[in-house]
Amino acid sequence: MPKISIASPQEVVPLDRGRLRDLVRTVLAGEHIADFEISLAFVDNVTIHRLNKRFLDHDEPTDVLTFPLSDAHAKRLAGELVIGAEVALAEAQARGHDVQTELALYVIHGLLHLCGYNDKSANDAAAMRERERYYLAQLGLPIIAV
Repeated sequence: MPKISIASPQEVVPLDRGRLRDLVRTVLAGEHIADFEISLAFVDNVTIHRLNKRFLDHDEPTDVLTFPLSDAHAKRLAGELVIGAEVALAEAQARGHDVQTELALYVIHGLLHLCGYNDKSANDAAAMRERERYYLAQLGLPIIAV
């Protein structure tokens, strides 16, 4: 049975939890994943900075951190995405679009990582960007890039 959990210990950016759940279902259905347990945590800059430093040794806030909780070939996909809500707000304002679209992009990006996509090489990054654009279009959102 699919499960989606959403936590938001930040109060800067309001969330539409129903739309976020629909987004997760759309992406995972598109990737042919029917059984999943996904947790989304929308956090402030202090929290995402601390986690980015601890897990990736990057000393700055970031957009999204992806934590796989299942093996690559497990029957059930499990993972946690930690999304920088304040990063999304700042990026959206700087680039002139809605923060909800920016958050959607981060969630899509993180889900694609959980599904096995990576962006380490130019070719892999291009393939990942193409999938991001595909899902933004599927969801009726403007095409933006990470």
